[in-house]
Amino acid sequence: MKAGWTTADIPAQRARVAVVSGATGGIGLAVARELARAGATVVLAARDEVRGAAAVAAIRAAVPAADVAVARLDLASLAAVRAFAARFAGEHEGPDILVNCAGVMAVKHAVTQDGFEMQFGTNHLGHFALTGLLIGGMLGRADARVVTVSSLNHRRGRIDFDDLQAQASYDPWKAYGQAKLANLLFAFELDRRLRAAHASVASLGAHPGYSDTALQSRIGNPVVRRFFTTLNRVLAQSADAGALPELYAATAPGVPGGTYIGPDGRGEVRGQPAVAFASGAARDPGLAARLWTVSEELTGVVYPPLDGAFA
Repeated sequence: MKAGWTTADIPAQRARVAVVSGATGGIGLAVARELARAGATVVLAARDEVRGAAAVAAIRAAVPAADVAVARLDLASLAAVRAFAARFAGEHEGPDILVNCAGVMAVKHAVTQDGFEMQFGTNHLGHFALTGLLIGGMLGRADARVVTVSSLNHRRGRIDFDDLQAQASYDPWKAYGQAKLANLLFAFELDRRLRAAHASVASLGAHPGYSDTALQSRIGNPVVRRFFTTLNRVLAQSADAGALPELYAATAPGVPGGTYIGPDGRGEVRGQPAVAFASGAARDPGLAARLWTVSEELTGVVYPPLDGAFA
């Protein structure tokens, strides 16, 4: 891994198509902008199309020749996920890069349109469904990559199969940790399945360390929200810096599937892209396989054979 890797090291991405969820601000916007700067056609998957249009304008202001467009994607609605995938399939052969970046953090208790706890439903199940619906179009594409964004908080997570939707009790940070652990379990299990099928697609995980984004401003508890607002000014790195691990995972040559990338500084809070620490739970193949089965049951999205042959 090259020391001091920056966006200047991103290889040319011309003729490649990228889908980035959560691309209307923060990490996702920075990822989308830099992929566009490198020549990729970038689809900004956004819940709010007005904010999506503003993000497109911001990218074009920075990269006048950017080939970018916005398409509506609400990860809290499986119907909306299916609609996005169908629209994308009608406009593109398939993505070369999928960055699962959107998410919510420590919000007040709420449920998705399908009745899932909001953090688990949006951060994990929405991306699980999205990837499953798009990955058929990725098979056979050279060096295709799925990058799923986790968090340092995955280390505190536990998958509570007895109460996945937090119906018995709800703690916003416990739910967030569960969702971020689920993201990483998914990234690693998808890679195991892709490797077993000798597929051309690699699945990787990434995390942005502690970065100053709008995510903290949406924390449900106002006291905690104010605390993070203050902490951001002292400790957080910029969203552009936080996007580097995701960009490295999506574009750096020769990065093997199953790699988890984060900042290289103390505690992985900030720094340059490097191999990050994944908890023992995140690396547990039995836990990942069980979560995969449950995720297919909950979403109704069953992945195609990953060798490219469809049943």
